[in-house]
Amino acid sequence: MNNNINVVLIALCVLLLGGCASMVSCDDGSQAKWLSSPTARLLSKGVQHYEDGEYAVAMTSFQKLLDTKEASTSEKVEANKYMAFINCISSRDKMCRESFKSALELDPNFNLNPAEAGHPVWGPVFSSVKNKSSK
Repeated sequence: MNNNINVVLIALCVLLLGGCASMVSCDDGSQAKWLSSPTARLLSKGVQHYEDGEYAVAMTSFQKLLDTKEASTSEKVEANKYMAFINCISSRDKMCRESFKSALELDPNFNLNPAEAGHPVWGPVFSSVKNKSSK
């Protein structure tokens, strides 16, 4: 039993010393997938596809995550956020609003970070949805 704990501690040290900021991703962009959950990997894949401009593939990943009972609330909020971004930049305003609304229903305290909130396309949409949901 003690050996198992030592192995885990050594693995964590290797991750930290190897430039990994978390159990899911590393500074060099590689994934420490062997320690992440299936839903975390699905979210990570979706975000990577989003960042690569592969919006249809990203939406598929996010929808799979949302359909998974094992996904945490924070993972679902994040998936809805990215789906809103994609819908907004694809001129699907109603779907953009619905995605933000879904995120806020899961977490009423959800907010975009300052850079996201300042985006000219989805920033005002999020503000509008957030204001309506808080009333």
